Amino acid sequence: MSTSSILARGSTRCNCSISTRRSRVPPYPATSASAGVSWATRPKLRSRRRVGVGSRPTSGAADVLRLLGALMLLAPQVLEAGEPSRAASAERIVTLGGAVTEIVYALGAGDRVVGVDASSSFPRKVKDLAQVAYHRRLNAEGVLSLNPDLVVCTTDAGPPAAIEQLQASGVRVVIVEHDPGVAPLITKIRTIARLLDRWDRGEALIEAVEADLAKVQLPVDGEGPRVLFLMARGQSTLMVAGTNTAAAMMIELAGGVNAVDGYEGYKPLTAEAAVLAVPDVVLLMSSGLEAVGGVDALLKTPGLALTPAGQARRIEAMDGLFLLGFGPRTGKATHELHRRLFDENGEHEL
Repeated sequence: MSTSSILARGSTRCNCSISTRRSRVPPYPATSASAGVSWATRPKLRSRRRVGVGSRPTSGAADVLRLLGALMLLAPQVLEAGEPSRAASAERIVTLGGAVTEIVYALGAGDRVVGVDASSSFPRKVKDLAQVAYHRRLNAEGVLSLNPDLVVCTTDAGPPAAIEQLQASGVRVVIVEHDPGVAPLITKIRTIARLLDRWDRGEALIEAVEADLAKVQLPVDGEGPRVLFLMARGQSTLMVAGTNTAAAMMIELAGGVNAVDGYEGYKPLTAEAAVLAVPDVVLLMSSGLEAVGGVDALLKTPGLALTPAGQARRIEAMDGLFLLGFGPRTGKATHELHRRLFDENGEHEL
């Protein structure tokens, strides 16, 4: 399977970049062949009429001059922030976000990690590290108490006030985009590999992810099984994954069909929605299935027992970070989900 076909599956956009408290850094070197053009290349701007000496610039020309002036002021900061050596020498790294933590360890820099957030559960050894709050509910003081010289997080980390406090402390804070999908994952790996001066290991890691994804044999004739992903928040709240979600992308990567496509994001499960979705398989995170009390308790949810999945008791549960984290194990997670959805002949069970 070609890289381009892999990237086209399970990804709606690739907008992964790296930002710091001062500027934005390209996710890979400007000379990278994969980039196509230098990241610094910008389109030429032209005004409708020539601006001569002593003439008053048109509004368009004035905008161009202001833009060029701003770019000249920003250029030194961009170049300085783009130097990987500044972060490569970091000895006390705090990673916020499960995928970020996994990438740093996969790049061989785990020995410099001194703290992680509550969503970081892999590799197992991170459980022995200091743990700060969940990356979306950070406490800046807790992070700073670890005396980090580098904090790496994703754009969904927060609250904003906590991130601003970390930036104001003088600690270098690097923020990478948080988007599910294969293309954003590859860019995120390259971003962090460049940051830590582990470019070769980053490319090797990308090749490993692509190799795992290439092992997944998608159905040739007909559609795969319809999969209903449920996000469980206790026994009383079940949310259904629509389009543009990590769950929908993983289902597609594994050769299945997301059973709900009428909306984006998540909505509460209703009995009518469960029946209309006609799922062949119900998929949850392992923690979610445990939260609702197991398979028997889940099938008591109104409507679920009436579905093909409910009647066949086809309930699948996987570790949340493994399944939805879109970290370095995404290829393996896709292969495992595919195995659970399909039989040995590539035909889904009904």
